[in-house]
Amino acid sequence: MQTTEVTKNWAIDTDPAILQSIHTEDVDIAICQRDISDLSSEIAHLLAQKMTLKSSGSISSIMDELSVKLDALHCRNLLEDIEYLLQRFQEVTHVNSFRLLLSAIDNNMCRRFHTDMNDVRLLCTYSGPGTLWLKEDNINREALYSFEDNARIVLNESDIQQAETGAIVLLKGARYPQPMARAAVHRSPTIEESNEERLLLRIDTSEPVIPHHHRE
Repeated sequence: MQTTEVTKNWAIDTDPAILQSIHTEDVDIAICQRDISDLSSEIAHLLAQKMTLKSSGSISSIMDELSVKLDALHCRNLLEDIEYLLQRFQEVTHVNSFRLLLSAIDNNMCRRFHTDMNDVRLLCTYSGPGTLWLKEDNINREALYSFEDNARIVLNESDIQQAETGAIVLLKGARYPQPMARAAVHRSPTIEESNEERLLLRIDTSEPVIPHHHRE
């Protein structure tokens, strides 16, 4: 009979300092809840453009590239928020080079619960339903690593968690440089069937993360 060790693998707060908790050994997802209602008009405008923006490099080079597009769309506040998220991510990861994707999405993307092959990833769903994720005591990791379907991976479907729209979400990946680290198990929300749309920001590191171990 399989037993599951119950561990609190998440950290959630409204204080951005909670993001540093991603370096705690047991934590694989850190979430900063926030209100982005002041960005709603710019978000709606950008979503209507069906635009996808990609950029990589330092914060300054990414912002220079994004500003060309977003200033023209009168999305100055959204641009400032993206810079804020890059700065918070840099404080957590201690790296200087990033890969950024800002995209309007109308499909289900990743349907299967999975882990990412990276160090740490930042997600912010500016519009639409947020990322789905699992508590550690709701994961059958044996089924996960055997590439079985969601019905086998998820122990209790009613206990699937979902990040709020606008929240800053940090996901620990399988390459996080810590021997006992577990990667966050998550997937994209289902939106095709309901004809919903999302505006998603994704930021990855382009160099190895330097853990700053969280102290209680």
